[in-house]
Amino acid sequence: MKNGYFKRKQEEYRALDALDRRRYWTDGLLNNALYILMAAFIIFTAIVNKNFMSPSAIANIITLAAASLPMALGIGGCIVLTGTDLSGGRVFGLTAAITAGLLQNRLATKLLFEHLPSTSGAWIIAVLLIVMLVGAVIGLVNGFFVAKFSLHPFIVTLATQLITYGVILMFFQINGNGGGPISNVAQEFKNVVSGPAFRIEAWNVSIPWYVIYAFILVFIMWFVWNKTTFGKNMFAVGSNAEAAKVSGVNVFMTTVLVHTLAGALYGFAGYVEAARLGSITAATGLNNECDAIAACVIGGVSFVGGTGNIGGIVLGVFVLRIIFVALNMLGINPNLQFIIKGAIILAACSLDMRKYLVRK
Repeated sequence: MKNGYFKRKQEEYRALDALDRRRYWTDGLLNNALYILMAAFIIFTAIVNKNFMSPSAIANIITLAAASLPMALGIGGCIVLTGTDLSGGRVFGLTAAITAGLLQNRLATKLLFEHLPSTSGAWIIAVLLIVMLVGAVIGLVNGFFVAKFSLHPFIVTLATQLITYGVILMFFQINGNGGGPISNVAQEFKNVVSGPAFRIEAWNVSIPWYVIYAFILVFIMWFVWNKTTFGKNMFAVGSNAEAAKVSGVNVFMTTVLVHTLAGALYGFAGYVEAARLGSITAATGLNNECDAIAACVIGGVSFVGGTGNIGGIVLGVFVLRIIFVALNMLGINPNLQFIIKGAIILAACSLDMRKYLVRK
């Protein structure tokens, strides 16, 4: 089958005239320019800094990517609907702060959830459900205003971003905290989230539990996007909302559910972050939505709607994390890194729009 595919492509190429052949190669290079430049940058970094491809660096990239995956998976659905979510980073920060606050010590949590068995770890799961519910509620608000009043997601999520940030600032004032970091989370919590799941002796590195959770989440989201009616409706609405409505798709409910699911995933990401860092500040999550959006666009989730897949998002997250690690290893000024991140987002969106215009 593969031989037949390549043979057919060769025949199609031979049928092109000289001008079309030049366009064929030009379009191919432009459509994949971002990947080509990133591959060249990665090779350059590996040559300059031998530690870039060391086992510890690779393990670090895997763990960083796993921590970023839940947010990218959530925001990817919003982009499929031709929208975005600017509130993601603040929801991430709020849920991380709530997690750290509830899990500062086991005694406080047991008093809050005294009906739960003290030895089952159910209290840790209860906090996870709480923060995912908090994220889901904010996502539901986003989806409701987008679907009910036909407001642009940019405006709605900008508003909820500001509201959520205000809630974060008030949360950090609770109980005389005075805006200081929330730290000293329970060790039991760290053990089951950021503690080592297994060790690769040959590399002398440990892989934390949240890496396993992230890839389970990837499988779940792949199933939701590809094997459920909800996933099919999401792509239908993203491709053409009017046509989807005529076909019997509940556009309102689909839009609300996509944003609600995104919020729940932000809550999961914040939960993981509380275990990873162990100390959460009011600035936690700032601009995280930008990284997630960039990863989705790099992975082929198009802002024109109705296009994208989970595998592409995973690839985009890994590519972006590799670049960020490479920038640090090359000793690039942290301030300059923001410029580079912005340029990556701009380039990715420009190339995505170019591919859409060519197809059109």
